[in-house]
Amino acid sequence: MSENLIFEQFLDRLKKTTDEGRDKAVKKRHQLGLRSARENLSDLVDDQSFLEYGAFAVAAQRSRKKYEDLQIDTAADGIITGFCKINSDIVGDKKANAACIIYDYSVLAGTQGYFHHMKLDRLCEKVREYGLPIVIFTEGGGGRPGDTDVTTSVAGLHVPSFANWAGLSGKCLRIAVNNGFCFAGNAALFGSADIRIATKNSWIGMAGPAMIEGGGLGKFSPKEIGPSNIQEKNGVIDVIAEDEEEATKMAKKILSYFQGNESEWKVLDQSQLINIMPKDRRWSYPVRDIINIISDIDQYVELKKEYGRGIISGFIRIEGKSFGLIANDSQYLGGAIDSESADKASYFFDLCSKFNLPIVALVDTPGFMVGPDSEAEGAVRRMSNLFLIGSQLKVPLTAIFLRKGYGLGAQAMVGGSLHEPIYTASWPTGEFGAMGLEGAVKLGFKKELEQITDEKQKEELYQSLVDKLYEKGKAIEAAAHLEIDAVIDPSETRKVILKAQELRLEI
Repeated sequence: MSENLIFEQFLDRLKKTTDEGRDKAVKKRHQLGLRSARENLSDLVDDQSFLEYGAFAVAAQRSRKKYEDLQIDTAADGIITGFCKINSDIVGDKKANAACIIYDYSVLAGTQGYFHHMKLDRLCEKVREYGLPIVIFTEGGGGRPGDTDVTTSVAGLHVPSFANWAGLSGKCLRIAVNNGFCFAGNAALFGSADIRIATKNSWIGMAGPAMIEGGGLGKFSPKEIGPSNIQEKNGVIDVIAEDEEEATKMAKKILSYFQGNESEWKVLDQSQLINIMPKDRRWSYPVRDIINIISDIDQYVELKKEYGRGIISGFIRIEGKSFGLIANDSQYLGGAIDSESADKASYFFDLCSKFNLPIVALVDTPGFMVGPDSEAEGAVRRMSNLFLIGSQLKVPLTAIFLRKGYGLGAQAMVGGSLHEPIYTASWPTGEFGAMGLEGAVKLGFKKELEQITDEKQKEELYQSLVDKLYEKGKAIEAAAHLEIDAVIDPSETRKVILKAQELRLEI
């Protein structure tokens, strides 16, 4: 056989791994309004940077299908893996090193086969060795029962893929992206990622229709199982995207916060912050407006927007530098921290701490949500966990009190104590106390108020007591007693955060 013929055979085989050689499969995806796996790959990674592992793999089904057919129909055994660079134009070439895993739904519905798992394990091994971030696209139907070439396995439960993937937690940042159906093993990979992005056209579940029906639990269509609107509300999905293009863009943007700083930025007029708080301290306000002003323009990305709504969490940049941000939302439960919000905050603190992202906390909370209903949700366990996570932070936290700083909830927002942050400051509108002013008066002066029968007089006494407590707990008084470090001009918030974070030691 001539060298030219060997090379031609190689080129022909190589072509079958590409979209050009699989035009029927690609066309089918396009007819559904979807992109091919390699189109998503091309959009994700920097040009000419991809180093692929195992492109010539096919499904372990040579005993039941022609090898020539498997080359096209089961290209790469349904999973594209390799090293790459992402965002080198933003963070530079050295910081752009990453890995990616792209499930190919056009290959046996993105199911996980024998060689598929081998490729996944191989990449996880190398990623762990080099500590690189991973972006994974998870569309697929879970385990594959049809790999007939595997004769030395009964159940196939000894595959290390899921343990390997989960074992990367805290060592390698893992961002999962999903569009379409994601069931069983694919969902396990999606769910155990650090950050989870999904399109509106996503259905994510720990079992697909066949497994559910086989378990005697009823018959359901795929689109009845874990639709994105449900998974967004329950916290499974961190970021919802319109389509694959937007999801890929969002994955790259979120990854960039952990890769490094940007050299260029734009900022809004910070003087807007001076009069942004409502005149009446009892009124709520859109804290996201404050976040957008403090952050560099178009550099705020929110996570879990529809879950644990009393807490806002996400990423920002200030002068190009990356921060994790957490804030109370006074428009939901008055900013009180309920059980879901506590879970959300704990998860976010832990994420930032694991991957060395400094934290900014914008605090305005009356405390933890209390009462029988709250306790029925496991409040003691879930809220207390926020203290456990906060006490173990390995990154500096800067606390900025916007208004209310009351009780255990306020302490939990800043790592457990007002002196835990590297710097604790307040806007002039800040107010502090062991509990909300109104509640403190009703509880502490209950007898005095009950003795007054005239409702007008009772209200006057009540209001005067509230006013006295407010004066006592004003931000300036808290600063005077060294409970906080400073009271700052709201327009100086960005500068204060940067100055505080410049003090941080290399961790």
